[in-house]
Amino acid sequence: MVGFLIALLSGALMSIQGVFNTQVTKSSNIWTASAFVQFSALIVCLGAWFITERTSLLKVFEVEPKYMLLGGAIGAFITYTVIKSMDALGPAKAVMLIVVAQLLVAYIIEVFGWFGVDKQPLEWRKAIGMALAIAGIVIFKWK
Repeated sequence: MVGFLIALLSGALMSIQGVFNTQVTKSSNIWTASAFVQFSALIVCLGAWFITERTSLLKVFEVEPKYMLLGGAIGAFITYTVIKSMDALGPAKAVMLIVVAQLLVAYIIEVFGWFGVDKQPLEWRKAIGMALAIAGIVIFKWK
């Protein structure tokens, strides 16, 4: 139940952050806003680390395979694409497409067992659920 609530909070925070970042971009530019977002996240993370753990910061470089360290770089492009999509589509449409894309890619990763994730069997009910989510987007955008 805790994981469920945290996931809901995460989704809500992602939507709010996207709106905030889009507004910041209007008074600067997209790369400046993205850099500020990433820098402020760094400060918050370092503060939380300092208060809670204090394990070696360099242990992160022990991860294998090394390409897993690209998460931060991917995060910069996530910030960019969220800002651009919210500006072009508005928050509701952008988030709906973002969430469905996340769900689809996450399920593909599970089914194929990519990136060290335990491989899961393809389940038709999940595929049907994905099709319903995509149908929901079509209905949502229907005029």
